[in-house]
Amino acid sequence: MRIKFTGLILLTWCLKTACAQITAHTPTAAKSNRKEGFFQEYHEAYPIGKTSAENNVRSIAVDKSSNVFITTEAGVFEKSSGANTWTELPFQEEDKGPAYAVATDGNGTLWIGNWNGVFTFQHNLLTKMPGTTGPVSLICVAKEGVYALGPQGVWLNAGNQFLQKNYPVARSVRGVVSDGKAGLWITSDAGLYHVTEKATHHFYKTDILLSAELKGLAFDEKESLWITGLGGVSVISNGKRQTAITPANGCPSIYTSCVKQSPDKVMWIGTKVGVIRFYPGGKHSLLFSRRWLINDQVNDLVFDQEGSAWIATTNGVSVIKKRWITLAQKEDYFYGVQMARHIREPWISGQCRMAVAGDTAHCSPEDDDNDGEYTGNYLAMESFRFAVTKSEDAREKAKKAFHFLKELKDITGGDGYFARTMVPIGWAAEVHDTNRLYTARERAEELVNEPRFKPVETRWHKSADGRWLWKGDASSDEWCGHMMGYYFYYQLAATEEEKALVRQHVASLVDHLIAHNYTMMDTDGTHTRWGVWSPALLNRDPEWQLDRSENSMELLAFLKLAYYCTNDEKYQQHYQQLISKEHYLENMAALTEQNPAWFIYFDVTMQAYLFPILIRCENDQRLRAFYQQLMDKWMEQRKGDHNPLINFLYCYARDKKAEQQASLDFLINTPLDLRDWHIDHTKREDIHMVHTPVLNELQVSELPPPEIRNTVRWDNNPWSATGGSDMVEREPVFWLYPYWMGRYLNMID
Repeated sequence: MRIKFTGLILLTWCLKTACAQITAHTPTAAKSNRKEGFFQEYHEAYPIGKTSAENNVRSIAVDKSSNVFITTEAGVFEKSSGANTWTELPFQEEDKGPAYAVATDGNGTLWIGNWNGVFTFQHNLLTKMPGTTGPVSLICVAKEGVYALGPQGVWLNAGNQFLQKNYPVARSVRGVVSDGKAGLWITSDAGLYHVTEKATHHFYKTDILLSAELKGLAFDEKESLWITGLGGVSVISNGKRQTAITPANGCPSIYTSCVKQSPDKVMWIGTKVGVIRFYPGGKHSLLFSRRWLINDQVNDLVFDQEGSAWIATTNGVSVIKKRWITLAQKEDYFYGVQMARHIREPWISGQCRMAVAGDTAHCSPEDDDNDGEYTGNYLAMESFRFAVTKSEDAREKAKKAFHFLKELKDITGGDGYFARTMVPIGWAAEVHDTNRLYTARERAEELVNEPRFKPVETRWHKSADGRWLWKGDASSDEWCGHMMGYYFYYQLAATEEEKALVRQHVASLVDHLIAHNYTMMDTDGTHTRWGVWSPALLNRDPEWQLDRSENSMELLAFLKLAYYCTNDEKYQQHYQQLISKEHYLENMAALTEQNPAWFIYFDVTMQAYLFPILIRCENDQRLRAFYQQLMDKWMEQRKGDHNPLINFLYCYARDKKAEQQASLDFLINTPLDLRDWHIDHTKREDIHMVHTPVLNELQVSELPPPEIRNTVRWDNNPWSATGGSDMVEREPVFWLYPYWMGRYLNMID
């Protein structure tokens, strides 16, 4: 079993999978040469305790030894470098209580703003500093000393004591930064102040600031001052506003809390909806959801010596780290996870369910209606891996996947009828969609809602040997996933002995359709709910009109593959008859003109599966030209999805190189965290909620990049506004399949 991880970095990641989530640094240009590599970001979460008083982190600091310090309502805590847990600092009982600010100076001393004044912490010794009146809510380290600020005043420590400064500023101080010239910039609920020994300047008008309710502030590399607060971020220079960052230009919320410049000159802004980063040159990227932050409400952030971002949230501390890797290393990581957690007997590729949200150390495989389709994707992936590497390991695993799909037919005992999936008999109490009965009233309700409804009461059947349960009522998408997998296995990886089995198997499936008027006949003597390709229904039953284009394409592809594999003229005759007498080409031609009420993204994936079969297996130049022209038109409508599977299947079918950069960007930017964390874009204010491309779904106006999208399955809508299950880890075939196809097409060097 291939569970090798290239390099120490990915071996470490494998061991820390439960706590490390990884994705690419969005603005990094995609490299077509996988050896060049790219920065990969990943997240580690560090909750502090069990109460909100402990976990709501107000301020955060990191010293030169990478020890992390935080303040909370419950006190001050330290996480030593390399540790995973927090220790409360040893305050005397009379000094314990809420703390507000922490900062380190150049000597390694930690300065703490506490409820009752200022403390220092050095060499494990806490010392209370005289001269301030608590509470102290801000600490600022400057060339001239350390400032302490709070509702009772402003103080400067230039030696061993604090001296109060007579600065006429509002008492609601929220943020402070040194101007580098013995002065301070201070934010408050009443606006912005610039104070020096000689003068105080107060800014609050909207020609400079978005609003007067302000929070954090920081200088960028050009010495412009970035100021967060209600409304967004105001960027000022020389007393004038240079620009404003609001939802109109990338800020996910009008509630911005803090800002810091990273060592690589990126401005990180904390908001109510995660962290937004603005890069030199104008690009920006958002990190939010549990994939990236232990809570989306960001209170403070700081950078350590390695450039990692330590982020204080209302539910603990998150750290965003990054390392340099290559696509080959990323493939090793994904492949290792696939083999470790996403293959179950008798060689099914599928997701797994965690006992505790996010804990991949304790997860179990589960059944899925589309286990057959997804294993078809896995079969195709291993076939491409064999074609590129000539690895017998890949060929053997492709063989196992094919034999599972073949077993789905054999286990039913039918003439070409196959199951959706199969599970060990011991899973009977845990499967999805258990057997049930419908009352007459329930049937009436379902029939009114969906006139084509079929009440499948016995979904699970026991195998003849008593070892397995198999699920009936297989659907058309299962057919498409199977046939696509068979085609690529037959073309790329199957031995001559295996090709003979593929021919027999594909022929038996298509013979079943022919014998039952192009429908998939279930065990009850009627067709499965979605297994319909008959012209009697597609062309002459109004209720099936919405599936006419898609299902016509599917049946033509099934017949074409059967003829291609077997060279049996009967399949070609049925194929030609459907074209000449039942107008299946005309039906198919309407794929790109589908009524918006009938469009679903699921169909897009099925179409992508089948175009290569129709184009590459067709010898009639007229028909091939029709399929080619239709796929070109279809692809024009799909470019905006930036889907590498669709892109590379198009390139394979058309023998072209297209959408290479978009495909590489996806492969680079995809998180290695496969947990399907709940993502909710409706919280964002920088995008709009729309009903396109799928009319009856809520979607976002801008395609989310992979790092803030639900964990991918290509038959799901990538534009969805919400989704995800914190209890599920998805299988990484969605990435591995286009990766190996891209390698095969020489579009990844």
